[in-house]
Amino acid sequence: MEKTNIVLIGFMGTGKSTVGHALAARLGWRFVNTDDVIEEQQGMTISNMFAELGEPAFRQVESKVIQASLKEGRCIVATGGGAVLAEQNRTVMKEKGYVVALTADAQTIIERVSQDQNRPLVQGDVAERVHTLLEVRKHAYDFADQKIDTSILTVQEIVEVILAEMNL
Repeated sequence: MEKTNIVLIGFMGTGKSTVGHALAARLGWRFVNTDDVIEEQQGMTISNMFAELGEPAFRQVESKVIQASLKEGRCIVATGGGAVLAEQNRTVMKEKGYVVALTADAQTIIERVSQDQNRPLVQGDVAERVHTLLEVRKHAYDFADQKIDTSILTVQEIVEVILAEMNL
């Protein structure tokens, strides 16, 4: 099957949602932020899901949302940062989409996420949590078709790099 979707993966704070909106607008494709869909379906925030149901329950719902989002084609899908941890998610992303890993240096990520209370995995010492998670996930995004460091690029520059690589 032709890859007719673009899947944005990467650590939190790398710009997946922002870039996804811009890509969708540029191409005239649908945009799906999997975290937004999960919150709507579950009637609670991601943070509340982690607290009340646990991360495994969240990851199960996340997998279903990713699969559903990639069924139709012509869709930009921004995933949660940990979505790549499940092999089934990586498999469906590669089968159904062109996978773009957005990256950023640790300091940039810390600056972007430090004031966001809706990120359950960085509660407490944000810098310590970001450094720890980056180390744990340092190879988690290696399966991507393309990697882009968003630390110093504008959203429009990132969109142009993706489209040029895909010949769109």
